[in-house]
Amino acid sequence: MATVKLASVATLLLGTASAYYGRRQTGNESPTVVIPGASSYNGLNLVPQLGWNNWNAFHCDVNESLLLTTAQDMIDYGLRDLGYDNIVLDDCWAVGRNESGYLIPDVQKFPSGMKSIIDQIHNLGFKFGMYSSAGVLTCGRFPGSLGYETQDANLWASWGVDYLKYDNCFNQGQSGTPKLSFDRYKVMSDALNATGRDMVYAMCNWGNDDPFDWAYRIANSGRMSGDIYDSFNRPDDRCPCTEAIGCAWPGFHCSVMNILNKMPAITSRTMSGYFNDMDMLEVGNGGQSDSEYVVHFSMWAINSSPMLIGTNVGTLSPANLAIYSNPAILAINQDPSAGAAKRVWRYFTDPDSTGEGEISLWTRSLSNGDRIVALLNAANTTMNMNVTMDEVFFDERTAGAYRAPPELSQTWDVYDLWANRMGEAEAAAVLNGTVAEISSNSTTRFNATRTSYADGIESGHAALIGKQVGTLEPSGTFTAEIARHSVGVYRLKSRGAATRKRDEL
Repeated sequence: MATVKLASVATLLLGTASAYYGRRQTGNESPTVVIPGASSYNGLNLVPQLGWNNWNAFHCDVNESLLLTTAQDMIDYGLRDLGYDNIVLDDCWAVGRNESGYLIPDVQKFPSGMKSIIDQIHNLGFKFGMYSSAGVLTCGRFPGSLGYETQDANLWASWGVDYLKYDNCFNQGQSGTPKLSFDRYKVMSDALNATGRDMVYAMCNWGNDDPFDWAYRIANSGRMSGDIYDSFNRPDDRCPCTEAIGCAWPGFHCSVMNILNKMPAITSRTMSGYFNDMDMLEVGNGGQSDSEYVVHFSMWAINSSPMLIGTNVGTLSPANLAIYSNPAILAINQDPSAGAAKRVWRYFTDPDSTGEGEISLWTRSLSNGDRIVALLNAANTTMNMNVTMDEVFFDERTAGAYRAPPELSQTWDVYDLWANRMGEAEAAAVLNGTVAEISSNSTTRFNATRTSYADGIESGHAALIGKQVGTLEPSGTFTAEIARHSVGVYRLKSRGAATRKRDEL
């Protein structure tokens, strides 16, 4: 439960869709406001983390040159200034422990020493993330942190680490119930907090033991499924679960659609300071089509998943860069409402070559009252898809109110958030370093370090708002043609109450 001084209440409430609060005062202390679940357990990560992680593209083939070169590429390509400000080193960096029990970095991979590398990353304007496992070994069979939590947390703090990804391999059987997993992961949480250094704590226990029900009290994000692999919807026996709740062995090699379809049951477990991590982004790794990568990126964003680039940034194609650089989609992910999308409906279609196809409608509320609508076509043919006013505001309409919600009587302008996607030529110019600085009226690019996403939305910045493609009237329907394995993502902005037209004589 977060407590804040009254002076900061407005700021905190900005990131809360709704809040119960009460005042308490003891002695001569200033009154405080108690807002359950409104803030994170450590005050960090009020919106999802953005950045880059080496694992998906490089696995153990990592060294200090890769980290520093990637950081510079992310600056040059404008990714840091879009908010991708974490450089996260994954597994295979430590080779053992010294006589005092402290981890020893691999000097062949990191000859400059970890603190020197981290200082250089900081000087480039990034935060630095480290990896370990809540087991005796990491998943790559390097030294884990189980039993060494305090020593490891103190070591990382002395280096200047800002972020910990904490895995689940070789856990000595300390899993199988929520209590077992909670207690094991809480040890590291307490150790990180005791260092006095702010470190985002990203649990990676694959959804074992339902972390979405308990991890928000000890962590800033928690993996809700087995590991992703670069496939849109191919089933794989190594990823046996298709539902998040009650999944005994989430496994790995989980497709984009497998992970996405585990989210609807746990939508309410996403909140400011704790996010359901759908795993790293695969855009650019070559296993999916462009439109499938658009689905992947869009649906991770609207569900407030952490967004960690998981490819070789130095070899990004213009098309891949254009996906990662869509500020209109990133602005949803970084919205202070910190919520997740709801799946309003899903229908199965004729099976395609990879299994059953499906179409679905997802909606989400944003902090300024705008609504997000995603029409997802995971079927094998192009389809005309519809969304009605009643579907967009399904929860409000069915909430048992004694009168109709006001949203149903308003007219909503519909903005396509992929219509202004950066073109191939412009993206190529960014990659080549031949593009001009981002102009204040650009429709394709945005600098979030110069103007925040919130301020950009408030000012109606075209790169964030998208292109208007229609309206949704009271009792009306919006229709869009959605290609196979693609998604239409729309921001709805209210004009206010509609005026009834006078009947003609």
